[in-house]
Amino acid sequence: MVGSFNAKERVMPVPEKKSRHVASLEGLAPRFAGPTGSIKHLDSRELPILRGLSLRRLDLAPRGVREPHWHANAHELGFCLQGGALITIATNHAEREIFTVAAGDMFFAPSGSLHAIQNTGSGTAAFILAFSHEQPEDFGIKAAFGAMSDSVLGNTYGLPAAAFRALDRTSAENSVFALPQGPAIEDQARHVNPYKYSLAATPAQIESPAGTAQITRSALWPALRDIAMFSVTISEKGMREPHWHPETAEMGYVISGMARMTILDPDGSADTYVAKPGDAYFIPKAYPHHIENVGEGHLHLAIFFDSVSPGDIGYRSLINVFPRDVLAAAFGMAVTDLPPFPLTEIDPLLVSRSNPIEPVA
Repeated sequence: MVGSFNAKERVMPVPEKKSRHVASLEGLAPRFAGPTGSIKHLDSRELPILRGLSLRRLDLAPRGVREPHWHANAHELGFCLQGGALITIATNHAEREIFTVAAGDMFFAPSGSLHAIQNTGSGTAAFILAFSHEQPEDFGIKAAFGAMSDSVLGNTYGLPAAAFRALDRTSAENSVFALPQGPAIEDQARHVNPYKYSLAATPAQIESPAGTAQITRSALWPALRDIAMFSVTISEKGMREPHWHPETAEMGYVISGMARMTILDPDGSADTYVAKPGDAYFIPKAYPHHIENVGEGHLHLAIFFDSVSPGDIGYRSLINVFPRDVLAAAFGMAVTDLPPFPLTEIDPLLVSRSNPIEPVA
C-alpha cells in the first residue's frame, strides 16, 4: 500500500557501478530551479537507452505553480509523492477538468492538453511525472502568446493591439512561478474526476507476505492512454520474480528502500546493479529482469509502462509450459537432475525469499 516515502538505510555496503539501464534522477541538476520550485528531467539525453518513456521530478514551494503548458508528443501521468495540489486540465474545445490531489493520488493529462499544477499546502508538493515519450516536447502558455503579435492577439480577442503591449516576450519561460496566495478551491475540484486516480485509497490487487502491488491500467482507469503504473512494495521477505513484458517497456523509480536488479541483454551479458532512493531504471521490451529488496525495511517502487495493459511472462509459471525432457535438454542436464519445479497456473508476481541475500559483486 502507499505509505511513508522516507528512504530506508541499506544493510550492506554497495559499490558504485555504472549501468546503461539506470540513472539518478535525484542527482541530476534541475533544468529549472528557483525559490518557487524545481524540475528535473530524466530523458534520453541523460539515459540514451530510453524509448517511449521518461521521467521528471517536480517540486513546488508553497503557492508555487507549474506554468500552464502542454506536451506535443506525450501523455503525462503524475504521481503525488507528498503535499497536495490543484490540477487544472483543458482538453478539446476548452473542456475543463479541475480536481485536487494528495500524496498517493495520480493524474493523467492527455497529449496536447493544456494543464497546470498548483501547490495547495503549506509545505513542498512533490511529484514524479512520467511521459509516453523519451523526449517530451513542451509548450508553455507564455511562449505561445509571446509568439503572436499584438495585432494577432488583439484580433483574436476583439481588443486593440495596444492591450497586449505589456506582454513579456522574453525568451525565458516561467516554468514555475508563485502566486501571492494559495488557490481558491472550488467545490467541483473535490469531486470524483475521470483524470484522477486515488491510488492510496485503492486496495492492493496483490497482497502477500512478499509485498503488495497496486495497479493502474485502462481496465481500472479508462482515461489512460499509452501509459500505466504499478505501485509495488516488496517486503524484506519478498522478491519480484524474474520475468519480462512481451510488448511493453518498463521504467521504474525507487521511492524508498534499496533494490538490486539483474537485466539480461541480447548479447548474453547480465547487468546487475543496485538502485537507491531517487534512482530510475529502464528495461526495454521483453528483456528478462528481476527486482530484489537488499535494504532494511520495505522497498517501494513506482513502475511505469508504455502500455495501458502491460503483459507479463514470469519464470514461476513459464517453466510448466514445456515437458521436463525438453527443459533438461535445453539446460544441458539430466532429467533426474532438474529441480522439482512447482506447478503454477497463475503467476504470483511477488514471491517469498527463503534463501539468504547473496553478496553484491
